[in-house]
Amino acid sequence: MLVSAAIISGLGLGSMYGLLALGFHVTHAVSNTVNFAQGSAMMLGAVLCFTFWVTLHWPLGLAVILALAGCALWGVIVERIAVRPFVRRASNAWLMATVALGIVLENVVLFTFGKDPRGMPAGVLTTNSVTVAGIRIQLLQILIPIVGLLFAASLQMFFAHFRQGKALLAVVQNADAARLMGIDVERVVMFAFALSGFLAGVAGIMVAPLFTISSTMGTLFGIKAFAVAILGGIGNARGVVVAGLIYGIAEALIIALAGSTYSQIVPFALVIVALALRPNGLFGHAEVKKV
Repeated sequence: MLVSAAIISGLGLGSMYGLLALGFHVTHAVSNTVNFAQGSAMMLGAVLCFTFWVTLHWPLGLAVILALAGCALWGVIVERIAVRPFVRRASNAWLMATVALGIVLENVVLFTFGKDPRGMPAGVLTTNSVTVAGIRIQLLQILIPIVGLLFAASLQMFFAHFRQGKALLAVVQNADAARLMGIDVERVVMFAFALSGFLAGVAGIMVAPLFTISSTMGTLFGIKAFAVAILGGIGNARGVVVAGLIYGIAEALIIALAGSTYSQIVPFALVIVALALRPNGLFGHAEVKKV
């Protein structure tokens, strides 16, 4: 019973990691960069949704839409301020710049939202549940994995089977050739970062009822999500989501069987071992360089 409950909890947690990792996948696939402010975007989604819905008493649907729009806008800001100027100069300083911008956002939220953690009010998805084999499962715990897998499958199909998706991938392969084909490279990259922020916002809003909301809630989640992205093979959308599920289940099982003391030590150790055996990730492949 304890193990079964941990697996169910881990599926929800792992799907959240997978959604965040999808943001890393999108920006890497299109621009060969990653958004290390992804954790702060997740936090922003939860904070904005709480503010619009609970504090300002706006309808939940409107609060979710505005929160996701804010997260997408944040992704655009990250690309314009912390990524584009350095990529133009062929500098890798965007690595530190995205981290720094995420810290700036966390402190802005700290001063405006406050340092005390808040909790989302109970809703339909958290108060209603189904019972399977004697285990009570919240509707939200069922919805999170479904949403994560749907996003992963949709992105994979978009990149593989649609002309617009292939055009996006063409940007990272050869930006100059993409421009000659009429592709607005900078707009495509900006869109990728907006989508990255949007995915992080979805993760933040969906897990907000399961955790307390604070300015620092996204920091550790962002680090774990990047580990998941690398573990799954950052170029494989479905791979990063599956890796998120594996990581989430492993973490939940460790907490249930060994205690929260080992919840950070063992999963990260397993990631190191897995990458030592499969340097390109569990579902990744070595890039083929064409000359």
